[in-house]
Amino acid sequence: MKLWGGRFESNESKLMEDFNSSLKFDKVLYFQDIKGSIAHVKMLNKCNILTDEECKILIDGLNSILNDIESGNLLIEGDYEDIHSFIEINLTKRVGEVGKKLHTARSRNDQVAVDMKMYSKDKAYEVIKNIKDLQAVMLEIGEKNNVLMPGYTHLQRAQIVTFKHHIMAYYNMFERDIKRILNAIDILDESPLGCCALAGTTYSIDRDYTSKELGFKKPVENFLDGVSDRDYIIELTCAYSIIMMHLSRLSEEIIIWSTKEFDFIKMSDEYSTGSSIMPQKKNPDGAELIRGKTGRVYGSLMSILTTMKALPLAYNKDMQEDKEQFFDSINTVISCLKIMTGMLGSMEIKKSNMIKAVKTGFLNATEVADYLVNKGIPFRKAHEIVGLIVLYCESNNLCIEELKIDKLKEFSNLFEEDIYQFIEYRNILDKGIKKEI
Repeated sequence: MKLWGGRFESNESKLMEDFNSSLKFDKVLYFQDIKGSIAHVKMLNKCNILTDEECKILIDGLNSILNDIESGNLLIEGDYEDIHSFIEINLTKRVGEVGKKLHTARSRNDQVAVDMKMYSKDKAYEVIKNIKDLQAVMLEIGEKNNVLMPGYTHLQRAQIVTFKHHIMAYYNMFERDIKRILNAIDILDESPLGCCALAGTTYSIDRDYTSKELGFKKPVENFLDGVSDRDYIIELTCAYSIIMMHLSRLSEEIIIWSTKEFDFIKMSDEYSTGSSIMPQKKNPDGAELIRGKTGRVYGSLMSILTTMKALPLAYNKDMQEDKEQFFDSINTVISCLKIMTGMLGSMEIKKSNMIKAVKTGFLNATEVADYLVNKGIPFRKAHEIVGLIVLYCESNNLCIEELKIDKLKEFSNLFEEDIYQFIEYRNILDKGIKKEI
């Protein structure tokens, strides 16, 4: 069942028919396609291209299809080229010949473009909602677990931070992700409906009306660009790739923290799996799958970029290949955000183990150097002195704060009793990241 064929003398081969069909994946656009068609019908009526009666019949028919799809009474399946032909052909079956007027002053090129832009906006806002849900959990667990922990560089203990400060770093990453998505929405927020195939239409239509009806800021300025633009898909997939990168970094930390070597957290059974042979195992598979699926979204981005890289204006069938990758990237990022939200909200923070790691990591060494600099020693010399102190402590299984003042004076006679207050961990935090804790 096709919307074309008058100039063809023989039938399309079954092989080509299957190869060409996109119904199995573009059926997710049914809501946007019907919404866009209703706006188009209203505009045709406003411009006296359709009568009031024809307008009512078409809109009632489209709404009945929407209701039947969502209630499960009409399954999106069968020998259709795409979701657009599925809806139009089923509409004509229901309302008769007037259904064939639906496509007046419209091409599938601008129809697909407006459907995709509406779908992209809807899903982008859904991604933002899931990011905010994750951020809310981060705030909650940060407040409940404002405990000392080591901060790391090169995966080596570096300086003192708190768990709250650490998790809020990811909060800020996701805040930037929201800004990127909102910026992409702002750029794509122009309606291509009315561009038709590539050069508009001879009908006197009102593109401003359909643009407003569908919630866009304005119509696109150039018809060729309107039907061939897929920048917004690339930009959103890029934003989703960055989100996945942030999720993957956090997943890596969760995986490391859950090892017996770190033992900073305990994963909930809900987001862990076991081993078929080793009964003691509790694997952080939720985090590992997020880490793995990051490459999947990266692949979608590269696939879409490659598809678009050499296409002349305007529409080319290659552009059908944007959908499966884009839809998959959306579904992947949303599911990963949900899993991460559940994992963080259900994991246990082992506060005593984090504090223990602080005390054995020489995390106040930088502050010892700062103390000496305040006494007038050049920083490089102070750095060398503290390096010798750390070496001594390592050899004797001691922390810096455990050294007696007489021993410290062997390294520098500028040490006084106030050193202990200066390098006490909470005092270090008060001088450093007090605002964030």
